[in-house]
Formats: sequence, C-alpha cells, structure tokens
Amino acid sequence: MFGFFKKKKRYGALIYLSEPTIIYHTQTEKAVLKIIEERLNSNNFILPSDYGLKPTHHMIKDAEIFVAVGIIGKFTSLVVREIKIAQELKKKIYTINVARKGDEIYYDFFEGIPEDIEWLSEEETQKLYEDFRGEAFSGFMKFFFGDRRKQW
Repeated sequence: MFGFFKKKKRYGALIYLSEPTIIYHTQTEKAVLKIIEERLNSNNFILPSDYGLKPTHHMIKDAEIFVAVGIIGKFTSLVVREIKIAQELKKKIYTINVARKGDEIYYDFFEGIPEDIEWLSEEETQKLYEDFRGEAFSGFMKFFFGDRRKQW
C-alpha cells in the first residue's frame, strides 16, 4: 500500500561520492549516481549531500571506493581535499567529469584521476561558483545542473 516509503535495497561496495556542493540535490547528482550504479554495480553510497554542509570527510575511511566528481574539467577545493584523504588511505579512485558540449551534457567516467583535470584552490572555487551564480549564467546553470525543485 505504501510502497513509495520503502527504501531501495542497497547492494555492492560502499562508495564515497565526493562532489561539488553546487550539484547537491540536482539532476546532475542523480545522473552521476545512476552512472556509478551501472559502472561499479553498487548503489551503496555515502553522499555528502545527505548531510548538508556538515563535514563528511571522516567517512572516506569506511568506503571501499572513492568517486570524485569534476565539473567542466575542474575539481573544486572540497573535492581536492577529499581526494588527498582518499589517496592517503589508498582507496580505489574513480572520476566522473561533467561537461557540456552544445546542448548536451556529457558524463565522462574514468578509473583513477585524469591528468588534465584542474585542481582548484579555495579562491578559484569561489570564483567558479560566482560565475555559475551570475545572472548571465543563471539559465546555463539550470540547464547544466537542473532545477533543484524539478524532479525526474
């Protein structure tokens, strides 16, 4: 009767998803989760977005796999810090880069960390976020990341 209240049964390795806060609870986050589930045969996630802006980096040690999300070829400073923790803990690392080409969004999945992804400082991350939030980019941001209120 109330099947929509049932939690989806979890399976597979525990995966920590390191993602920029700008994609928390967006269509992009949902698409990334679907890609990870298909590629790594797991829907068993630690999602920082479930914890709001509370620190979750201490949970990386519990995960078997670490997935870093880059946007337009860049890792935000938060993702950079978490990658360094995952590397110290010798976690298996994968990368998903979210990019827009024309009117389409592409999700490139890599084992390891591609050399051509830029690692942003705190200041560079703030500048990137300001650019996305700017009025000139508001329509682009909704197209690229999806409207937070819109459900799939």
